[in-house]
Amino acid sequence: MSRVDGTDFAALFLADTPMIDTRSPTEFAQGAFPHAVSLPLMDDEERAQVGLCYKQKGQAAAIALGHDLVHGNIKAARIQAWLDFAGRHPDGFLYCFRGGLRSQISQQWLSESGCDYPRIIGGYKAMRQFLLETLNQAADRRILVISGQTGCAKTRLLNAHPNGIDLEGMANHRGSAFGKRLGGQPCQIDFENALAVALLKHAHAMPQQPVLLEDESRLIGRIAVPEVIRGSMLRAPLAVVEMALEERVEHTFHNYILGNLADWQGCAGAEPGFGHFAAELRANLATLHRRLGGFRYAQLASQLDDALSSHHRGNPDPHRNWIRDLLRDYYDPMYAYQLGLKADRVVFRGSYAEVMDYLKNHLDMHTMQDKIGRRP
Repeated sequence: MSRVDGTDFAALFLADTPMIDTRSPTEFAQGAFPHAVSLPLMDDEERAQVGLCYKQKGQAAAIALGHDLVHGNIKAARIQAWLDFAGRHPDGFLYCFRGGLRSQISQQWLSESGCDYPRIIGGYKAMRQFLLETLNQAADRRILVISGQTGCAKTRLLNAHPNGIDLEGMANHRGSAFGKRLGGQPCQIDFENALAVALLKHAHAMPQQPVLLEDESRLIGRIAVPEVIRGSMLRAPLAVVEMALEERVEHTFHNYILGNLADWQGCAGAEPGFGHFAAELRANLATLHRRLGGFRYAQLASQLDDALSSHHRGNPDPHRNWIRDLLRDYYDPMYAYQLGLKADRVVFRGSYAEVMDYLKNHLDMHTMQDKIGRRP
């Protein structure tokens, strides 16, 4: 029995529905959806030729040219890619930019190959608009911001709580000068779409519960937190995780040193991976040169070089020295100043375990506060 074409965008995103994106590769790279795969009807060059023909000669000529460009083995290969996807994901859908000719033609070719596969009415444009509206609506949800000094495991806490949404995970960046991760960052639209889907799922599963977000600046790497969400975060109450300096040194050491090196070596091999890891650490520290000042930067750069030399010989422990100094002398004073500006919004302070216990037993209190963390 054939399934009907899709119009319930909320249901599609809540179910993590697999989707075939039939737009060109460039369109896909500029923004797509979680669980969508690029299997284009036309590649970039073919689309450019058809678009030019459409402007010069009209729709009929453009359609004819499209069929001339995508025929024979090229057409067969693209249909086979769709058939393979449909076989793996019988619950999926396909879409193009507006739900028009490209998805209709793809659907027709699949049907002629014995596969009735539904498309999404309105295509990418309609789904993107739905997710933008979801972001706007989410600004009226309760938000509780998790704050704390650098290295106090805020992200781990968020991921351990069902109400948490990990902005840094979605941005593939830890948010600091040393926050780069392998694989690079998604484009801005992909980040916004992923965030909107996460907020949609939270609203569906826990409509009366606040969303937990980490205390982020406007930018996470090069990704901007949407202004409508950022505005709500700036009004929201804060729960502050407090952790001793040495504990934060250890957390930072294991995540930014041992963890990052393992990622690099897993990608590039032992020796090349260490080289990339060392170069990245030096480059990250260099971005703080102006803020640290020449003398302090030179001290930390020397400590880092010594630590890398020791690490290369098999002993990574000296990294703790420059990490400790950087946290204590740079990040901690900056955080203390920033927290002082929002001290009136702090509703709880405690250790990692105490904050987790607070979240377990007191979140309902925040659902009853009509003004905290909401738009005025």
